[in-house]
Amino acid sequence: MSDQTAKRPGLNGQRVLITAGASGIGLAVAERLISDGAQVLICDVDDNRLSEFAVSFPTAHAFRADVSDTDSVRNLLNFAQDRLGGLDALINNAGIAGPTGGVEDIDPDEWRRCIEICLTGQFLCAHFAVPLIKAAGGGSIVNMSSAAGKHGYAFRTPYSSAKFGVIGFTQSLAKELGPDNIRVNAILPGIVEGPRMEGVIRDRAEQVGVPYPEMEAEYLQKISLKRMVTAQDVAGAIAYLLGADGYNISGQSIAVDGNVETL
Repeated sequence: MSDQTAKRPGLNGQRVLITAGASGIGLAVAERLISDGAQVLICDVDDNRLSEFAVSFPTAHAFRADVSDTDSVRNLLNFAQDRLGGLDALINNAGIAGPTGGVEDIDPDEWRRCIEICLTGQFLCAHFAVPLIKAAGGGSIVNMSSAAGKHGYAFRTPYSSAKFGVIGFTQSLAKELGPDNIRVNAILPGIVEGPRMEGVIRDRAEQVGVPYPEMEAEYLQKISLKRMVTAQDVAGAIAYLLGADGYNISGQSIAVDGNVETL
């Protein structure tokens, strides 16, 4: 092993914050990183799921925080400093599906809420996390975008707009923070198995008046591999970016989607 490779950080011992880490993709990421030896802190707004996480993973940390609220995020990062002694990586996973509907039908307040959680929340977490990662000598930020961040998504304009914004945020931060040895990348999941995607498909099926199985088949037809991805697929990509093999990857938008061709 070369000296350069030996100095590259692995996952063992990394101090990692995962937003919305009590369920779905966030929970899968937490499970993967904990199994790889990372010191994990999650946040969420679901008290029951936070309690379940604390029982299941007694060596990890859990904190109630709303990523769209400035004071809440500030308190979260203060907690990270107190309990972990700093931070090596931030996984900006928190997001919501947002409303489904034509642009003339979407409630402006629902638009704002989607943007605040999916995009502004990532800014707030980075705003307070970056000083800690700089103090650690560098590290990694992974922002969750979506296949909707590279394809226009009719009737899902708030969500798609937010996820396009995440790409710009990621590329800008990668340039800004590179000199501080901080890598910044985006993950673009496609159609991920689970209740959230089921809800999206159900809403769209009801809107156009077709049965759920027909709408699900229509979604899968747009994927080259003709299948959904799993939360564990996404977790594996994130583990790669945080670990030694991702040491020189920054500013990238990495799709984990079976090649979604269109939405």
